[in-house]
Amino acid sequence: MEWREFTAKTVDEALTNAMIDLGTTAENLEYEVIEKETSGFLGMFGKPAKIRVREKITMESKAKKFLSDVFSAMGIQAEIDLSYDEINTTLDINIKGDEMGVLIGKRGQTLDSLQYLVSLVVNKNNDEYIKIKLDTENYRARRKETLENLAKNIAYKVKRTRKPVSLEPMNPYERRIIHSALQNDKYVETYSEGEEPYRKVVINLKKTYNDSKYTGKYNYNKNNKNYNKNYSRDYRKDYKEYKESKEKAVSTENA
Repeated sequence: MEWREFTAKTVDEALTNAMIDLGTTAENLEYEVIEKETSGFLGMFGKPAKIRVREKITMESKAKKFLSDVFSAMGIQAEIDLSYDEINTTLDINIKGDEMGVLIGKRGQTLDSLQYLVSLVVNKNNDEYIKIKLDTENYRARRKETLENLAKNIAYKVKRTRKPVSLEPMNPYERRIIHSALQNDKYVETYSEGEEPYRKVVINLKKTYNDSKYTGKYNYNKNNKNYNKNYSRDYRKDYKEYKESKEKAVSTENA
């Protein structure tokens, strides 16, 4: 981090000005006194204090500087909130601003790429691996709910047709959401196939139930907020509506 100079009547006042300007606290700063204040004769003609200050190089400061530089290059004004979870060694980063649709990108691809780059920056020359979670406008939670609903739609289709269905290619995080959403389903199983970045989840009828008859009376938990009793029986329609809803969401965010 670059040194910056601050001048005030006293060293303490100069340090306070530095904390305000840099938006941080004293424990996150290191400083050197260039000139101490002097009172002068009878309190007149005194000299102000001058210090130079810079933020300590921490994982938070590295992440914040990298993102600030990226946003500056993109012409985006954004607020960066960071929170470190020592127990899980996870750095949560939330971005707030008026142009967040650009950062999310199609199906979150831009956000995922940015998260990956921040992880590289934070963990470079770091003894302990820090997991980075980058989010904006609660996109991760919204995307998770969308994928869980999609998983249950397709599972219903598989039960009715007894034919496996391959979903679109997804990153490891999103594939885990699909696996988790259906892990307790008695009738279907999930597995991944293909190579990155085209690896995808396949939903198939469990071999245990392959020879039995599925009557279509399988009941989803109606207390679940994601429950929808009108699951479509047409996979193409489900998938088309899913894509249209996402495109509409992205268009709204970019508006």
